[in-house]
Amino acid sequence: MDLVHPLDGLDAHPWLASSHAYGSAEDIPDLLRALTGTDADAADEALSDLYGSVLHQGTVYAASAEAVPFLARIAAVGHRTADVLGLLGGMAESEDEYGVAPGAVRAAVAEQLPLLLPLLAAAEPTVRRTAAWAVSHTRAAEIALPALRTRWEEETEPATRAEVLAGVARLDPQGGSVAAATVLEPSQPSQPAEVRMAAVFARLDADAPWTEAMHATMLSLLPADALRSDLDLERGEPLAAVVEALLGRGRPEEREAAFDLVDAALHDGRAEVRAEGLWAADRACMLSRSAPRRLVRNLRAAAVDEESVVDMASLLGRLGSAAAPAADILAALAGRNPHEDDDHADRALAALVLVAPAQAAPLLAAGLGRRPRALDAASGFRSPMDSAFLYDGELLDEVRYRLSRPEALSGNEPWQLTNLLAGWGADAAPALPELCAALPHFPGQAARAIASVAADCAPADRARAVTSLRTVAEQGVLPAAKALHDLVGEPAPLLHCLEQDLRRGAGQLREAAGTAGALGHGGAALAPTLRKALSGSDGDTTPALDTDTALAEALWRVTGEADEAVAVLDSVFARAEGNSWSRWSVVRAARTAALLGPAGRPLAARLEAALDDPAQAPAAVVALTAVAEPASLDRTALAAAALRSAESDADPAGACDALEALGATALTGDHLRRLAALADGDARVVRSGVEDRVIRQDEAFRNRARALLTTFTDRAAP
Repeated sequence: MDLVHPLDGLDAHPWLASSHAYGSAEDIPDLLRALTGTDADAADEALSDLYGSVLHQGTVYAASAEAVPFLARIAAVGHRTADVLGLLGGMAESEDEYGVAPGAVRAAVAEQLPLLLPLLAAAEPTVRRTAAWAVSHTRAAEIALPALRTRWEEETEPATRAEVLAGVARLDPQGGSVAAATVLEPSQPSQPAEVRMAAVFARLDADAPWTEAMHATMLSLLPADALRSDLDLERGEPLAAVVEALLGRGRPEEREAAFDLVDAALHDGRAEVRAEGLWAADRACMLSRSAPRRLVRNLRAAAVDEESVVDMASLLGRLGSAAAPAADILAALAGRNPHEDDDHADRALAALVLVAPAQAAPLLAAGLGRRPRALDAASGFRSPMDSAFLYDGELLDEVRYRLSRPEALSGNEPWQLTNLLAGWGADAAPALPELCAALPHFPGQAARAIASVAADCAPADRARAVTSLRTVAEQGVLPAAKALHDLVGEPAPLLHCLEQDLRRGAGQLREAAGTAGALGHGGAALAPTLRKALSGSDGDTTPALDTDTALAEALWRVTGEADEAVAVLDSVFARAEGNSWSRWSVVRAARTAALLGPAGRPLAARLEAALDDPAQAPAAVVALTAVAEPASLDRTALAAAALRSAESDADPAGACDALEALGATALTGDHLRRLAALADGDARVVRSGVEDRVIRQDEAFRNRARALLTTFTDRAAP
């Protein structure tokens, strides 16, 4: 192969017929030319564009495999070798494949190992290190492993030696563990910190026992953040990664070992080590149900100054009432300078709102207008609470004062203030004058609060609220018309507003369809407009699919006729088929199908096809129990599909709905054991999603799973 000309054959390749993240791969030749050119800025831009197209957010495509031979030759001849090796290694590592056969991109990189393996002996340590990382991700152990072992015997540069050991362990976990044990052997000469850190991970990855010696080694490496690999981004901060690995083993003794590491770091005299201990504690609490109560007192002990309180405030807030032992350190900072902007006090107060609402309420009242994060938390804007924020008279007075000056409100504050009042219901009745005055300024926010507050208040206050809502609703403002209907059942303004929004289409369609459907037969007059809105939508984007589903549901609710809804939903399922971006659109369509009952039976085959996707399975199970012929269902298999969804953190809440719909008779003894593990195990089931919500959602799932388990076992007992 002529490496003098690494781009030979580039123009002869049919790039136009191939694709990457942005469509046609016809731009790849120009990018590769720029990458090998003399213009450094153009080469930087080309590298960035290649990452964006052939390794887009970790996803690989057909063009990724086709670009590999050219990239390998570019690396081999010395054009930005380390950078190109990083790209090749990332493509080999990826398991997120789109429009390409599984493993094809990795295999393409493996085919280039004869060009890549010599780079393990390159003069530049960065090239050797990146080469070790890249070739190990090919999984071609029979070819790459001997070269990595040879390099292990020869390499002396610490960071590169560490990456070589990691590569050996990736291809041969047990062999890597043996090499790592030698590194960690006390009788051997001490190895550099980077190598010892890699050895700890190699032992963990091979499931070697966690020993006192490994515990001591890990503590001796702290602070360890500087030892993290800039190539293995998924592992992240070393102490937190070790804690995660130990917790992932699911054994009580190693769980306690993980907590002991965190405890030691939190009590260390060095601020940087305590910071790493906090990161590790955060990771532990997100993964382990027992971690919050086990670690919270040590977190409190680590709050030795203002900065440390601020740093841990977010975690304490996510722990909610479990962090009550640390409420005093939050309160001490949260109450500072209430009449001044103070970001640190605001962060502490935002956490206190979630940890100890009774302590937080008067502090929020004193600082309202200058504590945006705390108001966010109290109103549920970013961290939805289990219930409305605690009612407080002083806070109500301050909210009324803020609302009385609508021109001074900005950003999210109108939503936040009105949401607080809505949560208090009739207790917030004294604020109705301010809400009614704010209605023309913030109709979307104020209308909902008025409906909630006036629902159970005195007749005179209720009449004032109705008058205000009617005045604004008659101007064609949908939120006011909806609130008026919710409060007194007055339909005309709402029907008029919905007619207008449905005719406008675009962003209003889905919300308007949902509101129309909620009217039931009272919205029958909207059926022609709903049909007209539906007829113009045939795209396969998520918004188009979800809008069609909402319109189909609305048509069924207002007409009581299922045929139209079935046809639309069948179209949604067909357009979403094979599109991973549309998987949640299928879920929403399945939930609507469940509402149709037996009239939705023509959709049974579509729903059965969704059972193989863990994210879609729970909604499909619920729908099948509603629409399918009961005798045709394998309820035991459906229960297994629901449990798999929960176990993979695809849709745990939906899995509970599915199990409830199936009932106790669908679950075998093994199913009940699996449900018990989900309900009572230490590992969190909900592990992904919005960070501020994960812990609360997992606790909600746990409570629901326990309730189901109790119901099922009680019914099975006789």
